Amino acid sequence: MKTSRRLIAVAASAAALAASGTLLAGPASASSPAAASAPYNGVCGTGYQVIASTPVASVGVTYVTWSATDDQVCAVTLRNKPGAREFVEVTLDTWPESTHPVRDSGSFTTYAGPVYNPTPAPGQCLSWSGSIDIYYGGGNGNCA
Repeated sequence: MKTSRRLIAVAASAAALAASGTLLAGPASASSPAAASAPYNGVCGTGYQVIASTPVASVGVTYVTWSATDDQVCAVTLRNKPGAREFVEVTLDTWPESTHPVRDSGSFTTYAGPVYNPTPAPGQCLSWSGSIDIYYGGGNGNCA
C-alpha cells in the first residue's frame, strides 16, 4: 500500500481510537479539560493535520500532525498560557525501534518545535513526548 494511503488509514484508525479513549497514553492525572488546552496553532505548516495529542499535565499539549503532501509527521508542544520563558520540550521518534529521533528543547515563551520525522515504515509506530517545566506527557501509536 502506498505510504500516504497507509498513513491515512492509520490516521483514521487513530481518530477512532482517540474517540474511544484508547489512543492517548500517559498518566491519568495528566488529563486536562479540552477547553483549557492550547489549540493546535498550525506551526508545522500548511497541510498538516492533527493525528494525535497528549496533555502535558494541565499546562499544555503535545500535538502530532501529518502531511500527505510532505509524507512526514511533525510534533510540537504548546503551552496553555504563554508567558515568561520556561523549559519546554518536544520529542518525536519511532517505536519499537528508534529510527529518526528528533527533539527541540529550551527556554520558550509559547512552544517547542516543530520537529519532523519521516512517515513510519511498516511495523513501526510513532512515539512522542512533551515537557513543560516539571510536567511531562507522552504517548505512542499511529502504527504503519
